[in-house]
Amino acid sequence: MKRIILGISGASGAIYGVRLLTALKAAGVETHLVVSKAAQITLAHETDYNIVQLHALADHWYAAGDLSASISSGSFKTDGMIVAPCSMRSLAEIATGNTTTLLSRAADVVLKERRRLVLMVRETPLHAIHLRNMLTLAEMGAIIAPPVPAFYGKPETIDDIVAHSIGRVLDLFDISHDYVKRWEGVPA
Repeated sequence: MKRIILGISGASGAIYGVRLLTALKAAGVETHLVVSKAAQITLAHETDYNIVQLHALADHWYAAGDLSASISSGSFKTDGMIVAPCSMRSLAEIATGNTTTLLSRAADVVLKERRRLVLMVRETPLHAIHLRNMLTLAEMGAIIAPPVPAFYGKPETIDDIVAHSIGRVLDLFDISHDYVKRWEGVPA
C-alpha cells in the first residue's frame, strides 16, 4: 500500500488539497495529513469543508505544530509528499530549510530521504525570489506542479479543471485514476 503525506498550506486553492485527499482515499493510499493554520482559514473561506471533515477523510492527521509527529522523521517510510496548494511562505521554508512547522519539516524530510515531493504552488504573478525558491527546490529533486488548467479536454465546470490538476499529480505517483482526459493528438 502506498503511503503519502498531504500538506495543505494557506494559499488559495484549498479545494486541490481536499480533492487530492478524497482521491488518495478512493485509490486505497494511506494518507498522512497536515494542515497549516492559514490553510484552515482558507479552507473555511473557499469551501464547505472544515478541519474536522478533513481529519475524517485522512487515515492519520497531525497538528501543524507537532514537530514530534512520525512524519517529521526520515525513519518513517513514505512514498513521498504533496503540498496542495503550496503557498509561497511554505515554499520558502522548504527551500531554505527553515522548518518552523510540521508541514515544512515533513517536506524537508522527504527531500533529504530522496523521496518524491510535489508542490502545487499557487501564486501569480511571481517575483524573482519565488522563482529562485522554485529553482532551488527543483534542483534538489522536488517537482513544481502548479495547478495550471488544460483546455483541450473542454472542461465545463470548475470541478473539471480541479480534477485535471489533481489527476496530473496522481500520475506523478503512478496512482490509477480517471480524472484526466488524456491528449490523443489532433484528429486528421
